[in-house]
Amino acid sequence: MASKGNDVARASDLGVRRRPVAVIDIGSNSVRLVVYNGEIRTPIPLYNEKVICALGRGLEKTGTLNSQGVKLSYDTVARFVAIARSLGASRIDALATAAVRDAVDGEAFAKALERRCDIKVQILTGKQEARRSALGVLCGIPQAEGIVADLGGGSMELVHVGGGDMSEHTTLPLGLLRLSEASDNDRTRAIGIVNKALAEHKWITKSKDQTIYAVGGAWRTLARVCIAQMNYPLHVLDNFTLERPQAIALFEVISRLSTKSLEHITGVSKSRLATLPLAAAVLERLLEVMRPRTLVFSIYGMREGQFYKSLPDNVRKLDPLISLAEEIARTADRPPQAGHETFSWMSPLFKDESLGQKRLRLAASLLRDVWWAEHPDYRGEQAFLRVLRLPYLGLGHEDRAGLALALYFRHGNSDPREPAIKHAMAQIDDRRLMRVQTIGLALRLSYALSAGAVDVLERTTIEIDRGKLILTVPDSDPLFRLGSFLRRLERLAQHLNLEPVLERV
Repeated sequence: MASKGNDVARASDLGVRRRPVAVIDIGSNSVRLVVYNGEIRTPIPLYNEKVICALGRGLEKTGTLNSQGVKLSYDTVARFVAIARSLGASRIDALATAAVRDAVDGEAFAKALERRCDIKVQILTGKQEARRSALGVLCGIPQAEGIVADLGGGSMELVHVGGGDMSEHTTLPLGLLRLSEASDNDRTRAIGIVNKALAEHKWITKSKDQTIYAVGGAWRTLARVCIAQMNYPLHVLDNFTLERPQAIALFEVISRLSTKSLEHITGVSKSRLATLPLAAAVLERLLEVMRPRTLVFSIYGMREGQFYKSLPDNVRKLDPLISLAEEIARTADRPPQAGHETFSWMSPLFKDESLGQKRLRLAASLLRDVWWAEHPDYRGEQAFLRVLRLPYLGLGHEDRAGLALALYFRHGNSDPREPAIKHAMAQIDDRRLMRVQTIGLALRLSYALSAGAVDVLERTTIEIDRGKLILTVPDSDPLFRLGSFLRRLERLAQHLNLEPVLERV
């Protein structure tokens, strides 16, 4: 269903089911449960837990699953199934990956899990695992162009994505557990194994001058270390981006850090430290062979791909950012329709926008009143920090900062006290800062006119004409006889260097 002035479908119009859905990922190194908040467009986790079972330990030498890991996995999966059911999950998808797929006793293990836990366990083929990894990235970044690289414990999946779809793909036995055992943790030997595997797949050079999307817990840990080494101000992994030369230089520095130094980095799991140098070496080699322009770390992977794959077609087609903004507004008891009306109402102020700019402005409009319950003195800061640090926005960090600043200015703030706000303002150029301030001030004016109600703004219009900012309101409507909207109009006009004009018709 199209809204006035914009063609983005609304989740509220699609009969979205709200019962939780659960995914149990039975991996080569860890078993993880994620319970998502219903079949909505953006996979929002209600519960997330991981247990290191190391099912794939020793697989290279024995061909069988690690017996201790098998025992631990039985209890872990049983616990996870109980948690999912206690949370009212409508569906539990249990997926086994490389270790179970490749072990001679893998199928027997999966059957035993099914009997013990009363669930169905799907052993993914290499192709299925690769496609789910790609779908996970496309779930958060529909416009992704390049190669998704998902590094697990037992395998590494490589998938070419573009135009919202997937093409070439492969699964390689280069998971960290396997690579560590095959190389005896020797970096040079490991690189040799990686080189030999990559040489058989010439299509991977198609990513030249595109992007590598790094997926998997080992590379998320690597991203945390990069953020710490750079003193990067935003500790958000979602779409954390590095240029190729910058990434390679960072990985070289990280490879020389001591374990003690790494242990002091916030968010770095001790269980990841032993394989971190190897994970960095593999990614560095991918960058050298594929020669992408940029490296993007994705928080979405195989589990989110399974979630996304299971969504109804009409929900899957929604824009993830707009759908999430609507969901946040709805949770705050603010009707998304008011946000769509606000977007359309202010559109005359924003000529020649790109589609990306329209999308961000619509998201800001939907989030306009979300922080109404905060203390008035801190609404701007709370709105800014919440949007800046939300873990699953699917935005590049500059776009994230711009959206956060627009909501900061919506609440009338002009003298930021929060260092993160000052940093964000310094990180975007003057033209963009002007734009996000305009959005914020227009949002503030729209709220003063409508009190957040629907079907009110459409009684008014705003436009720029010959050096004037003209707000037209119905003269007979008592809603517009007086009010703070007059001051808000003057402030927006001052910002735009225009003369404010109120016309009553």
